[in-house]
Amino acid sequence: MTTATTTRGSGAWALILASLLWGTTGTAASFLPDSVSPLAVGASTMAVGGILLFVVSARPALAAIRSAASRRWLLLGAVGVVVYPLAFYSSMNLAGVAIGNVVSLGTGPVFAALLEWLFERHRPSALWAGCTAAAVAGVVLLALGGETTGAPAVVPGVLLGLAAGLAYALYTYCSSRAIRAGGSSRGVMGGMFGLGAVPLAVVLVVLGAPLLQSWQTVGIAAYLAIGPMFVAYLLFGVGMRTLRSSTATTITLLEPFVATILAVLVVGERLGLVGWVGLGLILVSVTVVATARRPGSGGGAP
Repeated sequence: MTTATTTRGSGAWALILASLLWGTTGTAASFLPDSVSPLAVGASTMAVGGILLFVVSARPALAAIRSAASRRWLLLGAVGVVVYPLAFYSSMNLAGVAIGNVVSLGTGPVFAALLEWLFERHRPSALWAGCTAAAVAGVVLLALGGETTGAPAVVPGVLLGLAAGLAYALYTYCSSRAIRAGGSSRGVMGGMFGLGAVPLAVVLVVLGAPLLQSWQTVGIAAYLAIGPMFVAYLLFGVGMRTLRSSTATTITLLEPFVATILAVLVVGERLGLVGWVGLGLILVSVTVVATARRPGSGGGAP
């Protein structure tokens, strides 16, 4: 096995571990009382986590922000960092944990490929296209197979999920470009999420008081900021060193898979046969993308 293959495999596994952490967000947030706004949850998660990422990588983060080559990508990606948590948690609040997750993350690979085509004229490979098509079909089946009983507004929730998917693809793509421009993965993650944390902190100050109402709400908010945000995005940065954004977003379709399993087992949401078929498609597609090698080479994204 070549060094390039080993490095790429490590990047894929880092993204898989990050996806497992992200998959717990909806279930954890479901234990918060109704008085806590999903906007406050999203703002606290990304603001606190973004500040932590910046603090542990302050020197390379400042270097990335100062660099003309990477700064524009950090600023553009920071827009996605701000929009994503607000739209994502609102989507789950309106459409349910399972559907909110699968729409938000399931559309990410499509938007990522569009961004790569728009900025680079990069055409996805047949392998990526086939695996992503299968995974997106799985996402659709998963959404169709989920119980929507009790979800207050599924259609607005799906629309917010689409906005979250675009925002997620945006900061994933921008982080990839900033790393390719010469920034370290930690510096890019710290700089991008540190910039995004500033406006999110304002939202948190305005809406975040209910998060302090009990030790339980504080504990849940702390977990969301440290686990699925801080630790997961350190792993995310490792993955983005070796993988294209379209490949990365396809691998992270594991997140709605995990989120749906937890929504069924813990939250009490239900899936029909169609939904379980969708879960299987996602798992198979992600496994193929994560383990495939480009023909004629020892590494590189498919």
